[in-house]
Amino acid sequence: MITRRTAFGLPLAAYLSLPAFADAEAPPIALVMNSGEASVSVIDMNSKQVINTLPTLREPSHWVLTPDRSQIYICDASGNALFFFDPHTATPLGHMRIADPYQLAYTPDGKYLVVNADRLNHVDVYDGATLKLVKRFAPGKLPSHLDFSPDSRWSFNSMQGSDTLVSFDLETMTTRWTVRVGDTPAGVLWLHGKLLVCIMGANGIVEVDPLTGAINRRQKTGEGAHNIFLSSETNTLYVSNRVGSTLSALDPVTLEVRRNYSIPGGPDDIAIAPDGKIWIARRFAESVAVMDPVTGEFESIPVGRSPHGIYLSTCLRKKGKLTAQML
Repeated sequence: MITRRTAFGLPLAAYLSLPAFADAEAPPIALVMNSGEASVSVIDMNSKQVINTLPTLREPSHWVLTPDRSQIYICDASGNALFFFDPHTATPLGHMRIADPYQLAYTPDGKYLVVNADRLNHVDVYDGATLKLVKRFAPGKLPSHLDFSPDSRWSFNSMQGSDTLVSFDLETMTTRWTVRVGDTPAGVLWLHGKLLVCIMGANGIVEVDPLTGAINRRQKTGEGAHNIFLSSETNTLYVSNRVGSTLSALDPVTLEVRRNYSIPGGPDDIAIAPDGKIWIARRFAESVAVMDPVTGEFESIPVGRSPHGIYLSTCLRKKGKLTAQML
């Protein structure tokens, strides 16, 4: 059995070959990363009750599925570790040392795993199959969120402490451009051939040309616009305005705000269930809101301190690209 105590003794190859006890018929679960208390809450999506609390080291934040969907990796930035779980059951599969993983994502082709090291101010590119470090960039302060071009060649990373968006060429392993986009940029999303970036200090999003870094337009959403998500099924963009405690629903083409939902407690990351309900990590309320987007009403599920990232196992039923921002 792989445990928290024994996992550090495994060679790297052992992590990558750990079996995922996949069970497509397992009851649907939600995983909530509690950054303030070194734990992951496991919620039964049917009963909306916490059924398990999994320990990490210090500060779990975000997640990514492996390209074959056999494992989910959860970052523990200040713990300098990646934790591995079965994405259907939340069975722990071990963890490994990695430098300051705050946010991470696989390139669409699965070739690389790109990690933003927020505390250490660098962006690391790992081989997607072996998790060996390929390249380290030092592009600015507080690397935060990221996304890629659909062909996997370019990466786009926000630097919260430098007020910039940086693009890397992952074929040549060079920096393409750096552009100042506004005060405290965070969430990044490639959409319709453009980049959308949340600007927390400007209370909205900015559209950026991925070729040149030129800013095309800006759109206000709410105070402390933090992260951005696309619901492909409802053709809606969602922006979590963490300071203002609202969730904005936008037209993905015009960027017009269609509706603002009141979500007290600092909405952060979100996920969308098959029934259309939106699961929202409430960063300052130690809870998850499960909201009906038609009525705007929600029920609350208590979790740990500072809930950050959120994952729903029901996403595994979908075909195509699965990320924390493409819902």
